[in-house]
Amino acid sequence: MRALIQRVQRASVTVDAHCVGAIEHGILAYIGLGHEDNLQNAQRMIDKILTYRIFENDDDPAKFGKLDKNVQQVGGGLLLVSQFTLMAKTDKGRRPDFGGAMAPDAAEVLFEQLITYAKTQHPLVATGEFGADMQVASINDGPLNFILEV
Repeated sequence: MRALIQRVQRASVTVDAHCVGAIEHGILAYIGLGHEDNLQNAQRMIDKILTYRIFENDDDPAKFGKLDKNVQQVGGGLLLVSQFTLMAKTDKGRRPDFGGAMAPDAAEVLFEQLITYAKTQHPLVATGEFGADMQVASINDGPLNFILEV
């Protein structure tokens, strides 16, 4: 499982001209699921995203400006978007190989389980729509982007 997380000022997902998910200050997380992934991986990934310290600590003068707080500590939102292209192999040739991505039917079930778990761990969770043609808008804050793997 792989995630590309971005610290954002705000982010939203639109499908067929309707906003299906939006957050203010927080994390936009694109999630890629591979063949071997399971619910335990999904839970570990959510735990990692929610506790990853990518927000400045402006409360403690000794830590001012340091990346010392996580999204839960700053009361930020989490926007989860399924993104199979994160599992692409790109080391050879000029066309991505998506053979490492989980099959869509299984990925949809696991992604829904990931969302359910995330909502039990954090009150501000929004999502895109699995398998849809989504338009994602965001204002990256920093910019700060990280690739996480479990």
